[in-house]
Amino acid sequence: MQGVDSVIGGSGCLSASGGGGRIKETMTSKVQLLCWGQTNFGQLGLGDVQENVVVQPRTSSFFSGKTVREVSCGRYHTAFVLQDGSVYTCGSNIWGQLGHEKAGYNPEQVAALDAQTIVHTSCGEAHTVALNDQGQVFSWGAGRDGQLGIDSTEETVRIPRLVRTLSGCVVIQVTCGSWHCMALTKDSRLFAWGQNAHGQLGLGKSYPSQSSPQCIKSLTGIPLAQIATGGTHSFTLSLSGAVFGWGRNNCGQLGLSDDKDRDVPNHVKFLRRQKIVYISCGEEHTAALTKNGGVFTFGAGLCGQLGHNFINNEINPRRIQELMGSEVSQISCGRQHTLAFVPSTGLLYAFGRGNRGQLGSGHTVNSQVPYKVAGNWVTHTHKPHPNDQSMYRVLKHVCCGGDQSFALFFYHENSQVPDDFRCLDHLKRVRIINNNVNRWMLSLSGKDVLNELNAIFSSPASLNGSFLDHRNDEHFKTSARNPGIDLKAAMLFFEKMVNSPYAKLLHQVTVTLENHLISQLPTSPPDVEAMRAFLILPVLPLFRESKNYLTFALPFAAAILHLDANPSKVLDNWWCWVDAGYFCQLVELYKDAVVYLLTRMKTSLLAPVFSHYIIDALRILEKLHKVNVTVNHIDYEAFYIHELNNLVNIETDFLYWASQHAGVKIQPAIAEVPIAFCSYPFVLNAQAKTKMLQTEAALQMQIAVNRTSLENIFMLLTLGPFLTSSPFLVLHVQRSNLVSDALRELSIHSDVDLKKPLKVVFLGEEAVDDGGVTKEFFLLLLKELLDPKYGMFTYYEQSRLLWFSEKDLLDYPDDNVEETFCLNFAILRENYGLSELHELVPGGKSLPVKKDNRKEFVQAYVDYIFNNSVQELFSAFSCGFLKVCGGKVLQLFQPSELMAMVVGNTSYNWKELEMSAIYKGDYHPAHPTIKIFWEVFHEFPLEKKKLFLCKRGFFCVNVTLLMVNGLPNKRTFWLRRDEDSGIITPLLFLTGSDRIPIYGMASIRMTIQPTAGGECYLPVAHTCYNLLDLPRYSNKVTLSIKLTQAINHHEGFSLV
Repeated sequence: MQGVDSVIGGSGCLSASGGGGRIKETMTSKVQLLCWGQTNFGQLGLGDVQENVVVQPRTSSFFSGKTVREVSCGRYHTAFVLQDGSVYTCGSNIWGQLGHEKAGYNPEQVAALDAQTIVHTSCGEAHTVALNDQGQVFSWGAGRDGQLGIDSTEETVRIPRLVRTLSGCVVIQVTCGSWHCMALTKDSRLFAWGQNAHGQLGLGKSYPSQSSPQCIKSLTGIPLAQIATGGTHSFTLSLSGAVFGWGRNNCGQLGLSDDKDRDVPNHVKFLRRQKIVYISCGEEHTAALTKNGGVFTFGAGLCGQLGHNFINNEINPRRIQELMGSEVSQISCGRQHTLAFVPSTGLLYAFGRGNRGQLGSGHTVNSQVPYKVAGNWVTHTHKPHPNDQSMYRVLKHVCCGGDQSFALFFYHENSQVPDDFRCLDHLKRVRIINNNVNRWMLSLSGKDVLNELNAIFSSPASLNGSFLDHRNDEHFKTSARNPGIDLKAAMLFFEKMVNSPYAKLLHQVTVTLENHLISQLPTSPPDVEAMRAFLILPVLPLFRESKNYLTFALPFAAAILHLDANPSKVLDNWWCWVDAGYFCQLVELYKDAVVYLLTRMKTSLLAPVFSHYIIDALRILEKLHKVNVTVNHIDYEAFYIHELNNLVNIETDFLYWASQHAGVKIQPAIAEVPIAFCSYPFVLNAQAKTKMLQTEAALQMQIAVNRTSLENIFMLLTLGPFLTSSPFLVLHVQRSNLVSDALRELSIHSDVDLKKPLKVVFLGEEAVDDGGVTKEFFLLLLKELLDPKYGMFTYYEQSRLLWFSEKDLLDYPDDNVEETFCLNFAILRENYGLSELHELVPGGKSLPVKKDNRKEFVQAYVDYIFNNSVQELFSAFSCGFLKVCGGKVLQLFQPSELMAMVVGNTSYNWKELEMSAIYKGDYHPAHPTIKIFWEVFHEFPLEKKKLFLCKRGFFCVNVTLLMVNGLPNKRTFWLRRDEDSGIITPLLFLTGSDRIPIYGMASIRMTIQPTAGGECYLPVAHTCYNLLDLPRYSNKVTLSIKLTQAINHHEGFSLV
């Protein structure tokens, strides 16, 4: 306010009234009181002196033998709090602001507060408030504008009354403006009451003056450190230095770059990164103290109270240049003057209005720059001569208000370390979790720990103020990209809690979490500091317990999803900031929640509720996945929910998803729960996506067949049977002219025909295509296409990759790049034995590669090799491929998933192959022949086992390879009988890859049946049916020889 401030001695504690902190003083420390300034109403407490002003600091003898704990100044009155909790007042008493009926020239005790232990007071223009040690607020004096908060507008209240509206809160700070008040509670709620003519209550335009405390909800969730009031403007400061101001701004006292009033809290962005730790307000000006001891001032400057050596108003915070060489530890604002203390010199400076002697300079003139307050000031560490110690003063604490100033000091012989307003007293701090769990728990009893935990977990602000990152003042850098918290400290804290005697207490706060904290998480937080709970809560062990998914994890997911666009983006940025361990834990939490819902809650919850929970969990995973795409915290595969393959009917889910995209409504009977998991492809593994691809291909094929059937029916009814078309795509080819025949056949068919089932006829051969002929066709065709004579592919035997090293050129340290490498922006490529020159840029053959353009050369080279040089070929391939395989499902695949689908993997599980085998006839797992078969097989070395499956493969392996006619083609190995030797041998298909199917080895489902004949026969594979004819071998040696012999092969194809 104008002249609202407090003098508080002690160990560097904040004053809730904007000018000091609380003092913890002993009787033996002999703290003394100095005062100066206006005294015509007795506000200095010097008694009935004749002078109206005191121009130099004067020692007050009234409290001799008593310890003053705090001093608060109003416009014309003053309140003193003593060590025993009693309150004395002096000065003007026109509106009953002294709380007693005695003359105001000497301090008199407020008898009505005798039963209370008062720890703090604050004074307004003509009213006073007091805070006791239980967090209760009392008020008295002028009440016309409701500033007493007693739900009354009585003009005068001469006896202190309890502010009952705040009785249910624990108040830790109170402060008075001229005609309004504010109170900060332990759970960081801010209340305001009194006059609101200029919006100083921060409640908004529609609120008139308030006679009872009203919560400023626009600051909900922000962990506040301090509150301060000026004449008709207000400020609050967060724990991480965010400054918010509101109210009158006629002189720019809000620091918002203009002079317009504000009726709600506004962020003073200029001060965000300045590490502001303390604020003091005058009538129309404001001062801010940084952690490094800098002072910013703004607002009215007519009397020089800003200290900038001019008398203009300042609408932006500006640092006082004259104090930049000094580290200030205390500031205090009077009505139109300012005090600043520099501990390194022990000097106290004043500037601003001086006509009432309030500057203490010995004169009654204004000062536009900091001016030394008169007195023999020295530092605490100063070492004067023992005989001179009583001549020197060590300042302890300063404050000012109205047109008067006060200071607590010691004579050097009894001195203590001066208070530091940059340090926050824990008694005036909002409730938070101390990072040091051991110290925090030792300071509390078991019951207190539970109460403290319940209180913290019922207040978003308390949680947001916990676990601040104090390393290098990191939390002062809190922003949309840096949460300013130490998540590792949070994890360690809860880990210690779980392993401590108080572990059960965590479980006792579940009701608090469910009913208070999560439900209070805001959709539009007022500041990024109000969002830290979104990072801290998932660290709680309670969140990861499945029994709490429905009460914690899923409602928390809903709170995240309800965030407005900007805070939602901030959370994304913070998820980019966290480490991989935290991120992975969060992903696993919601993956587990999905599985839990599908396995345990599907029948227990109503369908809409179940659907809502599942979708929320999936949307959180989607949000996390988008973040992971940016920063790559974890592998893509870490998002897979493998259990979905068994818990969800993928084919049905795909149909539901496809119908949604097609705008077709589907009945709930088709989709038991209206959830399309296909909308979240990142949780589906390659196996699930392959099922989707197969379903889509089958659907497309069926559509093509149905279309042909309808057309044929129409033709039969109209134009005759000779115009009907086949429901199959039939290719007639010769082995000797395979490539040209295939191209000719494909060219005469439409794109629709390419979706039909494929059948291949080799001219001159008797085989009927039930699948095997088609696979033989692709084997031979691709073998031809890969032949170097067509020039379609270049194969590198050693690596199968094309490598280009840019480091040699880019890392070359010298300037003679042109002479050393002799390169230009053109390259030679060999094509069918001829060398061709290709310019990387227009005129490239004349442009040498130099030091300053070598990076451009490398970029152009790589772009040509991997893009431009194959653009035409790849475009043709892509166009043809998508004609057959194009569909929405293909777009859901990751490149690695497509590769896995095409070439399989090498995760061999030979036992799984055995366990999945099916037996016919009299064969069974315990049959002697079967037992020795598997013994022989498992004794094979790895390479031989792989040959059995593939390159010299003996059995039909069902591996998805590529799309043929809209259906995934299966890699299958076919056996033939050599006419000379009679040996049954397999057919090598395509590349002879030794990978296993994408569905795993269990998907092979090999069937083994006995055959007639003796042990001289070899095993025979009917590969179209995954059927192995295994003679009844009686011993391992014979079986091993015959099986090994059968694995040897020759190429070719015919019927077995």
